[in-house]
Amino acid sequence: MKKLLVTGAGGFLGAAVCQAAIRRWQVFGVIRTHAPGARLQAVYRADITRRQDIFRVLNEVSPQAVIHTAALADPNACQTDPDASWRINIEGAVFLAEWCAEHTVPLAFTSSDLVFDGLHAPYRESDAVNPVNRYGEHKVIAEEQIRRIHPQAAIRRMSLMFGNAPSPRSQPLSRILKQGRSVRLFVDEFRTPLFVEAAAEGILSTLNYPGVLHLGGAERVSRYQFGMTVAAAVGASPQLIVPCFQKDVPMPAPRPSDVSFDIGLARSLGFHPPILADCFSP
Repeated sequence: MKKLLVTGAGGFLGAAVCQAAIRRWQVFGVIRTHAPGARLQAVYRADITRRQDIFRVLNEVSPQAVIHTAALADPNACQTDPDASWRINIEGAVFLAEWCAEHTVPLAFTSSDLVFDGLHAPYRESDAVNPVNRYGEHKVIAEEQIRRIHPQAAIRRMSLMFGNAPSPRSQPLSRILKQGRSVRLFVDEFRTPLFVEAAAEGILSTLNYPGVLHLGGAERVSRYQFGMTVAAAVGASPQLIVPCFQKDVPMPAPRPSDVSFDIGLARSLGFHPPILADCFSP
């Protein structure tokens, strides 16, 4: 079996990629703090912002493909600490692109729907980027640098992802609602939420498709509508979902109002995400 290296293997998306890949690859993980749930060939603690650190791992593993999911993915953290965001979201990606280009190894880089300003949804791959926060800005720069260094790299823009397992930063909404806890969700922020297991399969199945590809869910919904769908699917009271507006929750990072994806290109490549209601069990 070929070797696959996954950065951010202990993160929400990275762990899902590892779990999906172990049936077809020898999977090696790179982590900073959180351990992956899947049993991998090996796990390395490495700092992707240190070129020597990540090159040591890459040279030791000598993978046939690399999937880069590691990121500082909290927009508020990126807004308040732009230097950390630059190092992690740009410099780390550049180091991986350099090694993969030099060794002619396929690289998949996970970008974001937040590269758009939210004014012209649904967004296709050919639409102009115009981020409104630092996280989106840094993802755009990383995309540009990766394409310059490794033109055959796979740039995978990911929509808002969700799952039934906890992430390193938060509990899944389904679990919160089952516990009878209420949540405030925006009625004026629209996304195409994507089940994390479908996201992982989408990345793996399109690994050899170069360039930009949008991986999003099958439905455009507001965060509030998403919460209502989850509540209905798990048998929770809809009263636990409290509607609010973006302006009601001051945050360091501005949020675009609608960054839903057009996933027509991904569908033509065999990507068929499930509808939201099928992703939860009572």
